[in-house]
Amino acid sequence: TDEEAMDAFKLLSETEGILPALESAHAIAYLKKMPSKFKGKVVVINLSGRGDKDVEMAAREMEVKV
Repeated sequence: TDEEAMDAFKLLSETEGILPALESAHAIAYLKKMPSKFKGKVVVINLSGRGDKDVEMAAREMEVKV
């Protein structure tokens, strides 16, 4: 969902300092939903796009002042 993608956007931004494009954040959200499927495995996610273009919209959604 869009809400899960926003949570993933926030998680990656806070833990890794990476601003993923919202499209890529959906892949991260999927990974978070199915941790047992990927337990003990190496997972590669291609973070295509740039999240900096989504910062203002993300801030509005998270009710954060930029």
